[in-house]
Amino acid sequence: MHGLANGKIRKKASEMPVFEAIEGDDSIYPDGPSTQQALEQLDTLAKSPKPFFLAVGILRPHLPFGAPLKYLQRYKDTTFPPIPHPNKPPGKTTWHHSNEFMKYKRWGKNPNKNPEFATEVRKHYAACVTYADAQVGQLLQRLKTLNLDEQTIIILWGDHGWHLGEHAVWGKHTLFEESLHAPLIITTPNPTKPGKESTSLASSIDLFPTLCDLAQLPKPKYLHGQSLLPILQNPDKQVSSHIISYTNGAQTIRTNTHRLIKHRNGHVELYDHTSPEKETKNIAPQNTKLTEKLSAQIKDALE
Repeated sequence: MHGLANGKIRKKASEMPVFEAIEGDDSIYPDGPSTQQALEQLDTLAKSPKPFFLAVGILRPHLPFGAPLKYLQRYKDTTFPPIPHPNKPPGKTTWHHSNEFMKYKRWGKNPNKNPEFATEVRKHYAACVTYADAQVGQLLQRLKTLNLDEQTIIILWGDHGWHLGEHAVWGKHTLFEESLHAPLIITTPNPTKPGKESTSLASSIDLFPTLCDLAQLPKPKYLHGQSLLPILQNPDKQVSSHIISYTNGAQTIRTNTHRLIKHRNGHVELYDHTSPEKETKNIAPQNTKLTEKLSAQIKDALE
């Protein structure tokens, strides 16, 4: 997970560059060999008439940011948009010092104070995403070659988001949208609304019941998530009124319109996603009734 090119693994982060791009094919970084293994698995599984389940873990993008040079070169002349709300938020929040990022070798540079270095970081992150995308492309192409593409359920799922300078954070581990909003793409044989985006709330625990429904399998009684099948049938559909996330020191509830973060010491943050300020203005002091209502929902959900 922390590997760089040609089998180099992390021993001491402070001695490893936070990013790199090395000349070579996809196999010089860890996702290349694991994708090749997955392709071999697909070839084997295709020989059996039985249904199969194959999970493929793609590590990039992950610190340190490393990808073959050809993927970075795609962004050589790219002008990135300005970083949204790049300043440290006022008051008590789940902001942190980006310690995971900062402990790597950065040549004395801080992306919060050095715009050119921030752009370098963003380009290497983009290169990692493109490298990961190329691995997904190989898997999809192999399914097509094996004539399995039109009878296979495919889920592309990320386990978390990542700050690239928003709120002056470079990393995850906050309860802001950038850290919690993860990628999720689901495709099925004969999709009802192919390529349609949904703004419906969803949580990672929803994937198990969704797969049960799609594969027409009975759902175990112990599941807590909600099947996303109604959203796949109608992207405007809602299956959850709210979703919950948490860290050691705080919990958050996200609705379609607001996010509330409740800290262990009782401090609360409330953000209005229908406003231009979104998660840059804490409106909790002016909205005590909504704050109390969402706080109660957090308590009920976690109990």
